[in-house]
Amino acid sequence: MVIGENQILPCNFGGLPSFLSQWDKAAAVILPVPYDLTTSYRAGTRHGPTAILQASAQLEWYDEELESEICRVGIHTLPLMEPTASGAHRMIARVRNAAEILLEAGKFPVLLGGEHSLSLGVVEALGDRFPGVSVLFLDAHSDLRDAYQQSKYSHACVGRRIAERWPLVQVGIRSLSLEEANYLKNSEITVVMARDMETSWSGLDTTLTNLTDIVYISVDLDVLDPSIMPAVGTPEPGGLGWYQVLNILRHVCARHRVVGFDVMELCPISGNVAPDFLAAKLAYRLLGYSLRQGGIWEN
Repeated sequence: MVIGENQILPCNFGGLPSFLSQWDKAAAVILPVPYDLTTSYRAGTRHGPTAILQASAQLEWYDEELESEICRVGIHTLPLMEPTASGAHRMIARVRNAAEILLEAGKFPVLLGGEHSLSLGVVEALGDRFPGVSVLFLDAHSDLRDAYQQSKYSHACVGRRIAERWPLVQVGIRSLSLEEANYLKNSEITVVMARDMETSWSGLDTTLTNLTDIVYISVDLDVLDPSIMPAVGTPEPGGLGWYQVLNILRHVCARHRVVGFDVMELCPISGNVAPDFLAAKLAYRLLGYSLRQGGIWEN
């Protein structure tokens, strides 16, 4: 592999030993990308991937919900991808190239960010391989601006770039601009506002039918309420809870073929490791949901 060869690997995801993290035997590959060039409020998401990897070393291999050691499928962790300052579009292209290598090798890609703009690179790679792919977008913000701060590839535009080419379902939204609100009126995007959701959300089945059979899941951690996830660049009040998010992810993975996912926008807070651990556990649980339904392992 040549992805990120010039960067340091903080640790294997989960602190896994070599027999569970070898490239040749791994079903899933972690792609950590420390990048936040277009961040517009609180910077620091470039430190997110390292914080997630370090926190993941404290996870129990055994998952109490899935009643299995998910890591037995094999999880390979790539070194941190080297950032470029030449523009977000070039960084997105770099992520796309890495994702193409993973898909060609038959690996399940897991992107750890880093800012949300990077998700576009993986979606582009998946779109070439799976023309019918759709995207489930868990976020506090719609990210549907056509351009922001003179860039069409800002973190505030990633939803727009995805929706221009693939079906998009957004869940947990509670902040958008007038431009974005007007765009939604004439779009086919499905949006579920956070204020309309409850723990046992009755509209889940109906809304998620707008996803295709093949799904990529993108999780901006600010979809969660700041009371449990304060470590994000742009926190918004009124977010989802831990079990609400798991309910959505479990539901989607049970009914669709999930071909990859990301966990983005962790902006670590010095002295508070709880958000880092939450992000790591979310990635591990979602990996379990995704690969179990994909038939890679069974309970």
